[in-house]
Amino acid sequence: MKKEKILNLVQQLSNTEPIKEVCHQQLKDSPMPSVPVLSEIVDLCRSVLFPGYYGDSGVNSRTIMYHIGVNIDRLQLLLERQIKAGLCFDAISEEQICIEIDIRAKEITEQFLAMLPSIRETLYTDIVAAYNGDPAAKSFGEVIFCYPGIRAVSNYRIAHALLKLGVPLIPRIISEMAHSETGIDIHPGAEIGEYFTIDHGTGLVIGETSRIGNNVKMFQGVTLGARSFPLDDNGNPIKGIDRHPKIGNNVIIYSNSTILGPITVGDGAVIGGNIWVDQDVPAGAKLVQKK
Repeated sequence: MKKEKILNLVQQLSNTEPIKEVCHQQLKDSPMPSVPVLSEIVDLCRSVLFPGYYGDSGVNSRTIMYHIGVNIDRLQLLLERQIKAGLCFDAISEEQICIEIDIRAKEITEQFLAMLPSIRETLYTDIVAAYNGDPAAKSFGEVIFCYPGIRAVSNYRIAHALLKLGVPLIPRIISEMAHSETGIDIHPGAEIGEYFTIDHGTGLVIGETSRIGNNVKMFQGVTLGARSFPLDDNGNPIKGIDRHPKIGNNVIIYSNSTILGPITVGDGAVIGGNIWVDQDVPAGAKLVQKK
């Protein structure tokens, strides 16, 4: 391509005014979120939560404190930087890029690290539920290493904790990393109870305002989605409103069923495969396709 054509092309692409809504100009001296670093952060979390399965394979009862200490130290360093990057990315002016963001990132990082024991306790229940609920599972190690549901849920529980602490952007990146790896799409804003099981999982979608109780099992292709979107004066969907299902305790939802809207599925209900649900389901009900 001739120089004048290249110059003309550069000039066209440099004119971002027609697409200014989707252009981002990073504030001076502020870091950008990094997907590779966030991937390392998730791996470090896994090595702390499941020592011996992730991280150094030589972990034993004599060395576990050393290995966890080393990983926590690096996790704190990387996470604080990425939280700062998320806060900076979300900032709207140079005035916000100041020592206050550094302090806030440090505080959030310390709060998240303090949550790791409770995150592990909940993930333990998910692993137990996956093992007990699948006759093909030969060991807990197989569940931890191989099951995409556990990989996706572990990313979700990490991302959810960060979101609850007020971290912008970073939680969504972490959940989308699992989405890319497993085909399981869980918004970090969803609320999910203990002993949660995703069997197979490919194509499963859980929306932002979904609420899921304890001991719930879902299969591949399940969607907890929104039925409709109220619009603002400009015709755009109103954000932040409650629009996803509320699933009770001890519920089973079989493959490729679609549950839409802020409806309630009562405790102990069973939703069969390939069912479309947009109305409340009573506790203990069983919905199946007509023969």
